[in-house]
Amino acid sequence: MTRREPFIHMAAKKTTYRISFLNQGKVYEIYARNVQQSGIFGFIEVEKLLFGEKSTLLVDPSEEHLKSEFEGVSRTYIPMHAVLRIDEVEKSGHGKITRAEGSSDKIAPFPVFAPGQPSPKS
Repeated sequence: MTRREPFIHMAAKKTTYRISFLNQGKVYEIYARNVQQSGIFGFIEVEKLLFGEKSTLLVDPSEEHLKSEFEGVSRTYIPMHAVLRIDEVEKSGHGKITRAEGSSDKIAPFPVFAPGQPSPKS
């Protein structure tokens, strides 16, 4: 008789991403499970958005604004030139919206050129 080893099911680690991007003069910071290059040229695809726990006593107005803005959204497309950074993080935090004032001279959009078009001359 052979001894059968018990089946050990290890839960797959769920990857969480923090995405920071510019939108109408504000820096948005959101958390999501999936981030990938979109089939739409010049965009990244973000899906499975994560928000903080609803049971917390302290309510952050910027996170509430994010929740209402992305309510019912299963997938969003963000222009690549608006993305500041994408980080893989250990756990989800609280999304927020902050003003981007004073930083416009330090943040330059990434140049995106369509295939087949000549790049602009410097």
